[in-house]
Amino acid sequence: MQIITTKSDLQKVVEKCKSEGLSIGLVPTMGALHAGHASLVQRSVKENDKTFVSVFVNPTQFNNKEDLAKYPRNIERDAELLQSIGADFVFAPTPEEMYSQDEMDTTFQFDFGGLDKVMEGKMRPGHFNGVVQVVSRLFYLVQPNKGYFGEKDFQQLAIIHFMVERSELAGTFGDLQIIDCPIVREESGLALSSRNERLSASEKQIALGISKTLFASLKWAKNENSTVAEVQQKVIDTINAIDGLEVEYYEIVDQSTLLPTNTFKHAIGCVTVYCGPVRLIDNIKYN
Repeated sequence: MQIITTKSDLQKVVEKCKSEGLSIGLVPTMGALHAGHASLVQRSVKENDKTFVSVFVNPTQFNNKEDLAKYPRNIERDAELLQSIGADFVFAPTPEEMYSQDEMDTTFQFDFGGLDKVMEGKMRPGHFNGVVQVVSRLFYLVQPNKGYFGEKDFQQLAIIHFMVERSELAGTFGDLQIIDCPIVREESGLALSSRNERLSASEKQIALGISKTLFASLKWAKNENSTVAEVQQKVIDTINAIDGLEVEYYEIVDQSTLLPTNTFKHAIGCVTVYCGPVRLIDNIKYN
């Protein structure tokens, strides 16, 4: 496995792969890799001739500088994991290599078709501008045939689909396919996340209340007398009743539009919860 730190070296490797007619899979990450990331990489290795993994904590998608500073980083451990599961190339640039100073200082502009106005977009202004900025740049540099993303970040995944399929960038990335990969959970049900590293042992036990409540809501939704609004509020109340957890939002929305819905058909519930100082996200599909 080769670790690449510059865009020029990356482009040389990509050009070589393309000249040999090799298919390329890309798994964008911010490092602090866990079994969820590994599942994406393993799928890419299985489905492509070469797999590239980016390890880059993207500063332009953080609207909280403290959160950026505390984001876990361990490139040595990440590289060991990636090599063990068959990744071919790791792209690990510095922010200065990835962006010019002007790009760092200027908000990336993009028409999200309204997908950025709800949930994460509402709570983290500018977050998705940074996501699209870095992901589109990675697509330009790596020119993958397939890009792999986890469904835990469901709103981000919807925006990436929009960027590739229906935005002003449609067609720019050729025949790129975006591959949706299911949430990977611990045996306890807790969704795997790099942010889990910041939880103490006791906080991890408390955080289990998030997934337990989401799974319970599937049963609540099957009650013919339950409305979407009632289930949504019950999830919020149940999680908030757990000492140490505080819901930032829980919204049940249509999986395609991300707009509020009054039916459980094609609906997904998306939640963000603070466990102590750590912000955790999860979701559950109702249909």
